[in-house]
Amino acid sequence: MQKQKLLINGERLREELERFADFGRTEKNGVTRLALSDEDRRARDYFRFCCEELGLDVKVDDLGCMYATLEGTENKPPILIGSHLDSVKKGGRFDGVLGVVAGLEVVRTIIDHNITPKVPITVVNFTNEEGARFEPSMMASGILAGKFEKSVMLQKKDSDGITFGEALKGIGYEGQVENRLKEATALLEMHIEQGPILESEALSIGVVECVVGMACYEIEVTGESDHAGTTPMNMRKDALFATNNLINEIRSYLGSLDQELVYTIGRVNVYPSIHTVIPNKVVFTLEARHKDMGIVNNVKEFIEALPKLEENEGCEIKATKLWDRDTVWFEPELCNLLEQSAKSLGYSHKRMVSGAGHDAQFIASYVPTTMLFVPSKNGKSHCEEELTTWEECEKGVNVILDTVLNLLSK
Repeated sequence: MQKQKLLINGERLREELERFADFGRTEKNGVTRLALSDEDRRARDYFRFCCEELGLDVKVDDLGCMYATLEGTENKPPILIGSHLDSVKKGGRFDGVLGVVAGLEVVRTIIDHNITPKVPITVVNFTNEEGARFEPSMMASGILAGKFEKSVMLQKKDSDGITFGEALKGIGYEGQVENRLKEATALLEMHIEQGPILESEALSIGVVECVVGMACYEIEVTGESDHAGTTPMNMRKDALFATNNLINEIRSYLGSLDQELVYTIGRVNVYPSIHTVIPNKVVFTLEARHKDMGIVNNVKEFIEALPKLEENEGCEIKATKLWDRDTVWFEPELCNLLEQSAKSLGYSHKRMVSGAGHDAQFIASYVPTTMLFVPSKNGKSHCEEELTTWEECEKGVNVILDTVLNLLSK
């Protein structure tokens, strides 16, 4: 007979998620909790209170990242569970905070059942994952992983001219550099999917194998402005018509590359944007994402060849790469453990990729890391309509708990 699985307290999980949502709750039941704001400070204070009440040792590093540790019997690097507490403006109640509360609930369950872990367990809150107030996103985890320079990031300003460094000191969460995450047995980041796949396939758990690679370009199409009423069509150099031709060509080529490739034209600016003047310039962004870097490189080669196209409405084309990133693959053994736990608990699941960025992708450069997704209703995220059912939240945390217990038994 199979031994009864240890499960979390679902009602307690729900109450805690609602409690955190009070720190910045909006009229439409969303959340605005920008990094290092007063709402963020209050959420941090409450998180610290919960952890200290459990007897956890809470440390804060120089970036404001919080680490709450349940000590183990052996002096080994901790198992980390967590995500972030900050949100976008008018975001949802689950993005980021679910991963932190998941860690809190796992530790509470272990304490409830008088389990003394061999390996320390640390619940972590990474600072400024969203980048909604201070760009770029995933700022603190990026500094920890050596992707960003701290001195540069400290000077990043919000719309009011306040720097990241000033705001960090202002809320009282500038800790010590020696408290930074240096090593860990594993990092398990639980997150809402922020997409429609799990719900559309009626699945409860997504075992995330990687954060996909991407490339983002700015494309500039330059023509000539003339009077819209007096210039014959065959004598125009209309940058907008040329852009329309170009976009059709882009869709045709990228659409034929691979069905899993996603690509977006997210910003389009037309100049001079006067209804009586033929547009002389259009600037638009084009980004593409895929797990196979070979596909991403094909996209990059195609975009960079656009300026060499034959004449298009008499206009010139310029393509400038804004940024790119390689696919980050997570630790296969940890992915296997998550999948085994989901299977043993009888939860429907699948392997999948993340098209969005997460702290885990940076931390994975020096810590064994994996992620778990739970469904997002209608794929909604970064909005007040964001919703994951309490049942799906509970299932996800049960998988994290079971995976932690399996790691402790090794």
